[in-house]
Amino acid sequence: MRLAALPALCLLTPSPGRAQPSAQASAQASAPPLSAFASAKAERLMREKASCLGCHQLRGEGGVLAPSLHDVRTRRDPAYIAAMVSDPQHTKPGAAMPRVRMPASERALLVRYLGGDPARIVDQPAPMVATTTPDGKALYRQWCAGCHGATGNGDGPNAKALPVPPAKHSSRQAMSARSDDALFDTIEAGGSVMNRSHRMPAFGGSLGTPDIRTLVAYIRTLCKCQGPQWSRDGGTP
Repeated sequence: MRLAALPALCLLTPSPGRAQPSAQASAQASAPPLSAFASAKAERLMREKASCLGCHQLRGEGGVLAPSLHDVRTRRDPAYIAAMVSDPQHTKPGAAMPRVRMPASERALLVRYLGGDPARIVDQPAPMVATTTPDGKALYRQWCAGCHGATGNGDGPNAKALPVPPAKHSSRQAMSARSDDALFDTIEAGGSVMNRSHRMPAFGGSLGTPDIRTLVAYIRTLCKCQGPQWSRDGGTP
């Protein structure tokens, strides 16, 4: 039943003995509901483009590293949802959730679908503070180990929940075929730009160039290998 169909007095004055609605419920009730088309578009965006299901689940599908999305509105208030979608690191420092680059209209759609307040979206988050002395092992543990495993064997706790097995960074054979530039681009822009799984998130919205280069160097220690000779400085084409 739509709120507009209720008497105005019912919207303004609580009934005796009845608790007043929470700020979360009020904010969600004031926002117009998404159409069936918009809801389907938001779900497809999460499944096929935004890499959300690499870590989160939606109706039983997706990763196991982060809370499920279909009922997040029952656990978090609208302002928090909007802040996490638009600027996760500054909202929850230390979170392993990257800020995904996307058009403003898509970000607003996801926020509304999840029960967030689009007015609280941060369109231009404050720049991340670059790590002074990047620690490859610590960066890998925070951002990569959940899928690729602590030692790069592709056996992280999220690995079995992914439709495509994560790369084995400890594999000398596999990693020696990939250039440092290819590894950098995959971390920076996500798996889809390299024609690999779109469930691999893009970390370039949260990690700076020095951190990504440190991750690439750390992967080289896991595989105990270098990229193809043609891709190295001074290598032969």
